[in-house]
Amino acid sequence: MARPLVTALIDTFNQERYIERALLSVLGQDLSTSDLEIMVVDDGSTDRTSSIIQKFAPRVRYLRKSNGGQASAFNAAIPEVQGAIVAFLDGDDWWASGKLRAVLRAFEEHPDVAAVGHGYFEVSGDAPPHEFFAPEKTCRLDLSSTNAARLADYGRTLLGTSRLAVRREVLNRIWPIPLELTFCADTPILTLALALGGAIVLAQPLCYYRRHSENLFANDSVDKEKLRRKCEILSFLLDFLPQRLSKLGVKEEVIAALLESDRIELNRVQLYLGEGGRWKTFQTEMQSFHWAHKNPTPGYMLFRSLVGALAILLPPRRFYDLRDLYIRRNLRRLRGILGSAEPRVSSNLFQRRPVVPEPTNQQ
Repeated sequence: MARPLVTALIDTFNQERYIERALLSVLGQDLSTSDLEIMVVDDGSTDRTSSIIQKFAPRVRYLRKSNGGQASAFNAAIPEVQGAIVAFLDGDDWWASGKLRAVLRAFEEHPDVAAVGHGYFEVSGDAPPHEFFAPEKTCRLDLSSTNAARLADYGRTLLGTSRLAVRREVLNRIWPIPLELTFCADTPILTLALALGGAIVLAQPLCYYRRHSENLFANDSVDKEKLRRKCEILSFLLDFLPQRLSKLGVKEEVIAALLESDRIELNRVQLYLGEGGRWKTFQTEMQSFHWAHKNPTPGYMLFRSLVGALAILLPPRRFYDLRDLYIRRNLRRLRGILGSAEPRVSSNLFQRRPVVPEPTNQQ
């Protein structure tokens, strides 16, 4: 019996509000039953998720396991999938029409790439999409140099779970995923895929990514328990990924460039949680300036000095509360009054753009 072209692999846990929409978006893809396998791995849901999924049998294969986190769910499902390509979908997100056709076409046109990603619409809870994030044009991400790694760092959000499709033979080299990753189990997959052939990222927004209170990395909450879990996962990844990337022959300086933003984020979370003092805050923020920009004007250097002074003067949590206010109030524009610096990766390459509502017919 011929194997399907692609497997849609949906991971879910207690997502009774969202799982049916996710499934319908996969069933609505323009592919035959022989070309598309649909598998749902349920990480021990205790709500109505199970009964909702089983309504779609036998078209949807249902794999239920005891609760263990996202990595354990992927580890249970990956050996079972049949498709030559595996396209991942979180149970609280959904795909746009034509997503799988576009992804399969990209794999066919680029037989050497390990993965394909794309832009996405961002949705807050049950509200309609208000903006989308996408590259300026279809591009390739890989780890061929330090500059390529910086570009991949900026673009890897376009390879997150519901945007990510990977060749099965590449998954076989990556699997199993460390069980410590109860969240962010997609990170080793997308990161190691960048080293095993790179990725094509399509300019079209082809999925709907839902932000809600259960998101860990996408949530802006200052809940201490969530921040501790985020800290644990970042710490694990920053230990695990360099080792695996090095074994795949990626140069040390390339690994450092790819993961520098994660190290900055880990430092910020640790500081907010009270792990470190003013000097660490100063070092972290100066590292962030250097990571993001080059060739600063004198005015920009003055702004950077002011930030450094605040980092030394304020307790870390006060400093990061102030920084959060600065970002939420969109006060970045005031920085331009003092001066500017050239971004190391052009902001034009990956852009957030508002969703323009369709006009309504007037009677």
